[in-house]
Amino acid sequence: MKNLALILISLSIHTIAFGQTISGFSDEKTQQQRELETIFDSQLDAKNLDTWMQFLTSHPHHVGSKQGKANAEYMAALFQQWGYQTEIATYQVLFPTPNIRVLELKGSKPYKALLTEPELKEDNTTNQKSEQLPTYNAYSADGDVTAELVYVNRGAQNDYDELERMGVSVKGKIVIVKYGGVWRGLKPKLAYEHGAVGCIIYSDPQDDGYSEGDVYPNGAFRPKNGVQRGSVMDMPVSPGDPLTPGVAATKEANRLDRSEAKTIMKIPVLPISYEDALPFMQSLAGPVAPPSWHGGLPITYHVGPSVSKAHLKLTFNWDLKPLYDVIAKLPGSEFPDQWVIRGNHHDGWVNGASDPISGMVSELEEARSIGLLAQNGHRPKRTLVYCAWDGEEPALLGSTEWTEDHQIELREKAVLYVNSDGNSRGFIGAGGSHSLTSFFNEIADEVIDPQTNVSIRERRYASEMVGGDNHLRETHSGNKTIHLGALGAGSDWSGFLQYLGISSLNIGFGGEGPGGEYHSIYDTYTHFVRFKDPGFKYGIALSKTAGRIMLRMANAEVLPFQTTSFNSTLSEYIGEIKSLLNASRSETEQDNKMIREGLFELAKDPLKIYQSPKIKDDVPYLNFSNLENELAELNKDADLMAKVNRKMLRLDSKKQQELNLIFYQLERKLTQDRGLPRRSWYKHQIYAPGYYSGYGVKTLPGIREAIEQRNWKEAQENIEIVRQTLQAYDQQLKAALAIINSK
Repeated sequence: MKNLALILISLSIHTIAFGQTISGFSDEKTQQQRELETIFDSQLDAKNLDTWMQFLTSHPHHVGSKQGKANAEYMAALFQQWGYQTEIATYQVLFPTPNIRVLELKGSKPYKALLTEPELKEDNTTNQKSEQLPTYNAYSADGDVTAELVYVNRGAQNDYDELERMGVSVKGKIVIVKYGGVWRGLKPKLAYEHGAVGCIIYSDPQDDGYSEGDVYPNGAFRPKNGVQRGSVMDMPVSPGDPLTPGVAATKEANRLDRSEAKTIMKIPVLPISYEDALPFMQSLAGPVAPPSWHGGLPITYHVGPSVSKAHLKLTFNWDLKPLYDVIAKLPGSEFPDQWVIRGNHHDGWVNGASDPISGMVSELEEARSIGLLAQNGHRPKRTLVYCAWDGEEPALLGSTEWTEDHQIELREKAVLYVNSDGNSRGFIGAGGSHSLTSFFNEIADEVIDPQTNVSIRERRYASEMVGGDNHLRETHSGNKTIHLGALGAGSDWSGFLQYLGISSLNIGFGGEGPGGEYHSIYDTYTHFVRFKDPGFKYGIALSKTAGRIMLRMANAEVLPFQTTSFNSTLSEYIGEIKSLLNASRSETEQDNKMIREGLFELAKDPLKIYQSPKIKDDVPYLNFSNLENELAELNKDADLMAKVNRKMLRLDSKKQQELNLIFYQLERKLTQDRGLPRRSWYKHQIYAPGYYSGYGVKTLPGIREAIEQRNWKEAQENIEIVRQTLQAYDQQLKAALAIINSK
């Protein structure tokens, strides 16, 4: 620790620079909190991150691996050493691993895919072949198929629409698609829905290979044999163990038969390198692909079908494997039954330095420093719960099973969940519940970027002004507010936010750490310290950012949720929905007019043969009036709350605690027990992963996706469901106002 005098000098400078009060704290408590954060910062040490990463990435640590268990035990011992009450929560989950993998091209130019990643003498952890998972996609179906190939670009729905216009069908074919564009699990899902019998996903060099820069080990990017492993489970339906949806995967759990599981893919799926992809792409005949479909391979991209057939054979070991979640609690000094929860996963597809250990070691250092504060008499008022999740990579397994296991307690006690994942140098990224916008921006104003010595908020704004598109520059010019992104899927917040309605944040740095190592054997300590975050400077920046979030939320007199930010964002979402509906109406009218007049084909490329779509039903006018009236009432009450913001800090402690209970239960009111259409696990009515976009978020998903699917009855029904949801939310605000204004 720094000399106390130096800390107090630093505090004095800090207070002058940031003289304003902190949201949720009185003037007196603001000074105490800033002093605490200055000491917290002084205790952080990048050498710890380096030491821990070397151990945690020393061997592959996927689900069920020897190193995965060793890592959990290693971290649990650290938490115990720092004064946390620690346990390892174990679950038994379905985690398939490959048994047989065959991909070959038949015909006059036969080729058998290598399906291997060679070790590198420059990186000594790439040679652990006996411990590495093979290159595969988890939750693919078993299958043995032989068929012609069709190239479908990214494998998104609009790509299939383009193929249909070109008169090319994938029915009975094996599709080959590029990674990127949409989440990998949607590629085989859509392929199956369009009649394909198999799916091959390859990494195109234009995305993260030699087109971007020198490949590893000379540079950061994906070498020719590098393969992106990953899950293809249908997580937009539900994450977690596919055999125990909605309940924890304990040893005693009742499990579905695998044939009943809704989230396992229906066709075989295999990821390959761009070296293996080249012969298969060269075999394609048929029309030349649209320019936007071209990649970095040295060929002319055709859509197919292929001249020769491909043979794809996959079988898996469908085993139950143990998960090891590390749960470490630091009981609060005043409100032990109010929990502020922090999480990062610890499992990787192979050695997983960037994804996820770079984020995990930042969390550990943050927890260590807070533990030291507690040991020196500064125990947080609310309980802190630090979590290291297992099984995130296959299906958010560890966090989902734990939230399902503890859902009653979490609904009662959880104040906030803070998530991180991979981390590297660059700009702060943040997404989450929009009632936390002001709270997060205050923190981003006070954490200093280690490269530029300006605040991370200032640097983020500069990046938007320099690198953003014209619309972004026009709308954000002069406005340095970091607008939290809405959370879809992709990491461990889902069980907290979208299943239980717990306010959540997801944060991390990135944008300047180049690489093509993602989910390959080349995601190693050696790669990370060369290219991602040398010296772990941004690892410490993440510790500072997340540490302030945890400490402020734990110590706040009045919890700093601000509903005006949520309401303004919600108004934007409703505007987007109405614009989407109007655009669908205009497009339908225009297309139908062109089809009736026989002009549709003439508007397309005359060198290609297109098929006219069928006449579409007219788009009706939906009634938003009740929803907009409810939003107006909510806006009125949110404005009243903003006006009495400082008054809340003058209330007696009993009233403040009544308010806090209302505030951290607010997000719960945005859920409905019935869940979303066709996926009842997702309860949140404002944020969800898209049913056909995977990681990508769909806001107001019940309404938005019904419009996108042209299900007008369902859209109107969900407008009413959202209205009811906002009414329940507003009733909580009215209850808070009654407490504030009571005598």
